[in-house]
Amino acid sequence: MSDIYITSFDAAVERNRPRIAEVKQRLEKAGVKYVMAAWIDLHGIPKTKPVPMSDFEDLCVGKGPQFAVHSISFVPELSPADSDQVVVPDLDAVYVCPWDNSLALIFSDLYWEGAPYNVCPRQALKRAMQEAADEGYTGFAGIEPEFIVMAYDETGQPVKAFDDDPAEGLRPRRQAFGYDVEYSIDSMPFLKDMIDTIEGLGWNLHDVVCEGAYSQFELDFHYTNLLEMADRLAFLRIVLKEVAKTHGLFVTFMPKPTVGDWRSGAHINMSLQHESRPGENIFKDKDGWSAESRHAVAGMMKHAEAITAITCPTVNSYNGLVPRVGGFEGGTVTWAPTNITYGFNNRSAQFRLPQSRYCLENRACDMTMNGYLALAMHLSCAVDGIKNKADPGQPTDFDLYAKTEAELEELGIRRLPRTLYNAIEALRHDDMAEHVMGPVMRKSYLAYKNDEWERYHQAVTDWEVKEYLRLY
Repeated sequence: MSDIYITSFDAAVERNRPRIAEVKQRLEKAGVKYVMAAWIDLHGIPKTKPVPMSDFEDLCVGKGPQFAVHSISFVPELSPADSDQVVVPDLDAVYVCPWDNSLALIFSDLYWEGAPYNVCPRQALKRAMQEAADEGYTGFAGIEPEFIVMAYDETGQPVKAFDDDPAEGLRPRRQAFGYDVEYSIDSMPFLKDMIDTIEGLGWNLHDVVCEGAYSQFELDFHYTNLLEMADRLAFLRIVLKEVAKTHGLFVTFMPKPTVGDWRSGAHINMSLQHESRPGENIFKDKDGWSAESRHAVAGMMKHAEAITAITCPTVNSYNGLVPRVGGFEGGTVTWAPTNITYGFNNRSAQFRLPQSRYCLENRACDMTMNGYLALAMHLSCAVDGIKNKADPGQPTDFDLYAKTEAELEELGIRRLPRTLYNAIEALRHDDMAEHVMGPVMRKSYLAYKNDEWERYHQAVTDWEVKEYLRLY
C-alpha cells in the first residue's frame, strides 16, 4: 500500500511501463479493440474519450487524450487559458465490458501540470488510503446498491417494469414487493442476465433481493479494498443500465421516485485491518466488537452531517431520510435512518453494528453518491476516531422512530440533515471534509450543490399549487 498515491505524473507513468505489454496482450486476447480511460467527475460519474488499441501504449504513459475537465465542471479556479488535465490509466483497474468484449474501460487518475489534479475524486480516495496506510490501517468495504427498473408505456411515460396491476382502474392496497417469490420469478429474464454479467466479472454476487418498492432490487456482492469497491460501484451503474437496455428497460438510481416508493439506498459497510496483521479484522476481538470499532464509529459520528452531504448528495435524497410515509407500499415505517447514532443491529440508527458481520454500516447513503469521496471520508473519519480514542457514547438499541424530538434532544442525539441545504452547510464548515477533499474540490462540490439547491428552491411544485392556490 506504500505507493498507492503517486504524487507526480512522471512517477505514475513509470509505474505503468513494466506492465503495459502484459496488459495489452491480455486485452487483445479477450478481443478488445477499443479502450476508454475513464476519469471520475464530482458526481462520481466516469468520463472518457474512446481510443483504438493501436494507441494503448501512448495512453498508458499519459500521451493519450487530454481533457478540459474544468470546461464541464464548477471549477472556478481554472479558465479557458489554463492547461488541460491528463489521464494516467490504473492498470490494476481494467474492466472488459461484458456486453461488448471489444470494449474495455480502465479507471484512471487525473494529473495537472505534473501533479495529481486537485479536483479528482479518485486521487482524493487514494490520498486518504495512503494516509491511513501511513498510520498502519487498510480499509475494506462492501456496498449494497438498490435501484428501480422501469420502462416506458405506450404514451412515453415511465412506469415500473415489474408491476402487474393495471395503470387505470382498481389498484388494491398492496403488500411490499420485498422477497416476493412471484415477482422474483416475473423479474428473472432481467435478473438472470444481470446475475450472469456480474458473476462473469468475478465479484462474487451473493444474492439479489426484491426490495420494498415494486420493481426495486438490491444486490449483495463481496467486499474488497476501498479503491476497487469505488471502481466497482462506478462500473456497476453502467453495467445495470446496459443490461436493462437489452430488455427494453431502464434503471434509475433516483432515491425516491414517488411518495409511495421505498427509498433506494446504498449502505456502506466498512471494516479495517492493521497492516501488521493482514487478514485480521480489527473491529472484532475475543469478546465481540472491539474498542477500535467504537472509536471508529465515534469518528464517523463526529463528522456525520458532512459525510451525509457526500453520501446523500441530491435534493431527492432527503425525501427518504424520514421515519414514516403515509400511503407507503407495504406499511408506513421506512426503515431509513433518521438520527446520528449507532446501535447493534438497529436499522433506525445511521450507523449499525450488524449481527452477522463485523463492519460498520452507514445506512444514510444512496446510489447518487460519489463512491470515491464517500469512502475517503469514511476511512479518514474512522482512522481519526481510532487515533484519538473517540467515545461514541452508549449505543441506541431502541426504536428511534418512537422517540419524540424532545426525548432525542434530552439523550443528546442529533438529527440527520433534513435537506440538502442543511447537509452542504455542514460540509462547508467541516474540517475533515476540507482535509479529505482539499479546499479546491470542496469549493467546487459546494458550488455544484448550492446551485442544485437554489434551482430546486426556486421551482414551484405540484404540491405547492394544490396546497396553496385556492387556500389563500
